[in-house]
Parts: sequence; C-alpha cells; structure tokens
Amino acid sequence: MESSKGTEGLAGEIEVEAYRRLFPLPFYERHLLESVRPDARPLNRARDTTVALGPVASADGSALVKIGDTTMLAAIKLEVMIPSADAPDEGSLAIEFHMPPICSPSVRSGRPAEVAPVISQRLSDVITSSEMINLNELSLISGKAAWMAYLDIYCLNADGCLFDAALLSAVAAFSHLQIPLVSVNDDGRVVAVSGELTEGKSKLELVNKEKRKLSLRSKPFSLTCILHEKYILADPNSEEESIMDTFVTVVLDSWGQLVSIYKPGGAVLANMSTIKVIDYYSKKSVVAQLHADKPPKEVTSEVQKSLS
Repeated sequence: MESSKGTEGLAGEIEVEAYRRLFPLPFYERHLLESVRPDARPLNRARDTTVALGPVASADGSALVKIGDTTMLAAIKLEVMIPSADAPDEGSLAIEFHMPPICSPSVRSGRPAEVAPVISQRLSDVITSSEMINLNELSLISGKAAWMAYLDIYCLNADGCLFDAALLSAVAAFSHLQIPLVSVNDDGRVVAVSGELTEGKSKLELVNKEKRKLSLRSKPFSLTCILHEKYILADPNSEEESIMDTFVTVVLDSWGQLVSIYKPGGAVLANMSTIKVIDYYSKKSVVAQLHADKPPKEVTSEVQKSLS
C-alpha cells in the first residue's frame, strides 16, 4: 500500500514537472494567482544576497557577490598611465563584463555572449552618471601620471538579474579598493612599489605617503522587476526572465536619487507601473549602507537584511 502511494506521488511530481516544461507561462500564472512563485518566494521578495570583500589577493580591490544562485566576481587592477591633455588631473576607468562558458549552458566556448558587451556599457554608464568615483582622486602628478583602473567582472553563474549582481559587485570592489604606494624611479617614471621597499636603509621617495581608499560619493544600486499583467515580480531568476519578457531595471543612488531606468523591449508600460517599481526599490535603500570599513560578515548581514 505504501509502495503504491509512493508511486502515485512520484507520478504526480513527474506530471507537474512535465506541465511546467510544456506550458511554463500558464504554470507560473497559476502561482501568481496566489501571489507566490513556484519556489515559494513572495512576488515582492528578492533572493538572499551575500557579499564577500577581498577574495582575489592579487587584485587592488575585489568582491564576490551572490544574489540567489547568480554569482559575480569583480576584481580591480590599477596601472599608472599618462593622463589626457583634456583632463590632466584625472584618472580613467575601464569596465569589462565577462561571461565564460561555465556560467550558463547557453554560453558556448568561442562564441561570446551577446549580452556581455551590453552589460559592460550599462555598468560604465551607471557608474559614470552616478558620479560615484571622483576621477581626480586617481591623479598622481598633474599632467604626468594618473591611475587607470581596470574593473573586470566575471559571471560565474547566470541565474537572472545579471546587471544587478554585476553592479553590486562593482560597488563592493571599489569600496574594498586600496590605492597602492608609488614612487618616481631613476628614469623619471612613476611606478608602484610594495610596502617592503619603503622600509630599511634606502627609503624611496613616495608620491603618495600612504595607502588609501577612494571616497565614493554615492553608491548606485539596482533592482530588476518583471511586470506581467497586474503583477510585479522582484529579482527574477533566469527561468522567470525567459518566460515573461517585460522587465524594468531601476537604479538609485545612496541618496535615493534616480540614476537610470532601463527597459529593453516588452509591452508598453503605464507610468504607474514604473512608479510602483521605483517606490518598491526606494524602500530597499538600506542596501546603500555598504561601507568598506565594515567586516565582510557585517556587510553581508546588512545586504541580506535590506534585500529580504
């Protein structure tokens, strides 16, 4: 008798999974009627978020971010450059988003993911327009030397809301960034030096006297929501993104100011739909309290609290 019940239960599960695969949208709509998702997450709840600072020892700043199963690794490397004549007292940023084949079955080796350069450009636009980084702080010697900051973000697992996770990892990496010591060598070139070389009998003449962090002006954070009929689903996973095609990403800074709204295709939105998303995200603005001087565990707890 117990064996018969077990067989019936297994058959029922197979039927549900088959229905989910064959008719994904009706399957989700049946759950939406109850204001819940198939994974039991309420419509307005984001997935658990964790942030770890400094996972890459060889980088000047780094962070590992997970939003649900979506995982991003961000690393910043600083190099000395000659500033442009138009901005002799400013450094520069170069941002690159990478999607290796390990992140998703849809990404094939030798064929770059089409979304990667789009996310790279969006990250660059948001970080620039939010004025998070004062490029003057990257200057070393006016007109002669400045820092070039290379930010590389690697998607290790793509399970929805790639831009949100990438932006959070970028902000965390810049929060963790330490400007290294530099000196002028015999050839007159500005070079980075290690702390050991400044000690002992022959001390080098340093351009900057000590390592320091960037004073980030305002930190941008984003939230992506799917809009389906009268429902708003916060922080969709990859399955939800593939089924419902109307979504909007809202970016606010730590002051609560709107930085950007991004909506690629989908149905035309009413103004009230966008306002609801912005209002929902504003209530989550506690996530902007991410500070580099806090231990990773405290930062992680704060982010989890604000996004749940």
